[in-house]
Parts: sequence; C-alpha cells; structure tokens
Amino acid sequence: MSGELINLLVMAFSNQLVRLRKTRGMTQQALADEVGIHVTQLRRYEAGTAQPTADVLRRLAIALRTSADTLLFDEHERGPDDELRLQFEAITRLDPDEKQVIREVVESMLIKHESKRWIKAG
Repeated sequence: MSGELINLLVMAFSNQLVRLRKTRGMTQQALADEVGIHVTQLRRYEAGTAQPTADVLRRLAIALRTSADTLLFDEHERGPDDELRLQFEAITRLDPDEKQVIREVVESMLIKHESKRWIKAG
C-alpha cells in the first residue's frame, strides 16, 4: 500500500475517533481512562500522528460502543455495492499482473477522491 493511501486511512481513523468520542459526549480523558491508555496517547490517535495496536483499537471500539470497522472506515468505504461486488469477484480470476494493475487503478482513484474531499472541506 502506498504512503498516501496509508495516510488517508490514518486520517479517516482519527476523524472517526474524534467524531464518535464527541457524539458519545466523552472527554479525551474519560475515553483514555475507559480504554486504559494515557490521554496523551489518545491525543496522538486523534491527531493522526500515531496508530493504535489491534488490542487498543478493540478497546476503543468497546468503549465507544461501536465496531472497529466504524472506527476505521467511512460508511461508504466498508464494502462494495452489489454491482462492484460482482466485478471484484470477477477480478479474482485474473492473473497476478492484471490484478496488480487493478490495485493500482483503484488506489489512485481512492487518493483522487480523498483529495477532492479535502479540497472541498478546506
């Protein structure tokens, strides 16, 4: 996975974490205490400068009464719609070089999409 895509995923996580914490009416300190981490570490997660371990991600999801998928992905990112699902299933029958081309195209489209969202938001 490219560095740009990883950065986009980290930012999606940090934005979801902040949104869910605020929706639940929790302070950073309250969430950190419930999860069993230092508040400084939670601030790093929310700033997108650190990523939690799988165990901490699990505890965050439990504390926020949500799924890890919800923390990691926007609602529209969790799975393909039915039309795309059929196409992705067909891709599994391609040879490795053709699959790599598909991966690169999809990754570039995702980066392009996120860039547009950031420009609109900024």
